[in-house]
Amino acid sequence: MGRLETSDKESVHLVENEIQARIDNIFSNLERLEILSSKEPPNKRQNAKLRVDQLKYDVQHLQTALRNFQHRRYVREQQERQREELLARTFTTNDSDTTIPIDETLQFNESLQNAHRGMDDLIGSGTNILQGLRDQRVTLKGTHKKILDVANMLGLSNTVMRLIEKRAFQDKYFMIGGMILTCVIMFLVVQYLT
Repeated sequence: MGRLETSDKESVHLVENEIQARIDNIFSNLERLEILSSKEPPNKRQNAKLRVDQLKYDVQHLQTALRNFQHRRYVREQQERQREELLARTFTTNDSDTTIPIDETLQFNESLQNAHRGMDDLIGSGTNILQGLRDQRVTLKGTHKKILDVANMLGLSNTVMRLIEKRAFQDKYFMIGGMILTCVIMFLVVQYLT
């Protein structure tokens, strides 16, 4: 890796290939070591596996370091190439008919920002509604439990309890239908605004 940092542009690819070949060789040797470590006696097996895992970890760090160096080299070469292109380019004056439609772009950008704010408001109100429904659910569950406790103490008949549960079941479908209707309305509003 030290040779890689100090090598010149022409030989850097050769050094990278050599390092990659060595890393691949180390990986293949580690695979054989892992097989051999599983054949160790049970009292030494854990220690051998730990050492092989540590070596794998170290080699993965070397692989990552090589990739990072290659990425930095690529970015540096790309920057140099772009700099050379800019320095080699000849600039001319603009034609008289060159115009930039800033007003239309500005209005479009403002419309997008307004739509974005509107969507944020809708999402915020939807989150508040959902949180309110969760709170109501917790409250209703607690109330339902208390009612059942009171009903058991008073000895209400099973038919009355079944009617109450049936009503709660029907109310759940009304709530789901209302939520779906609200979602459809919100979808139509979003479609209309955009």
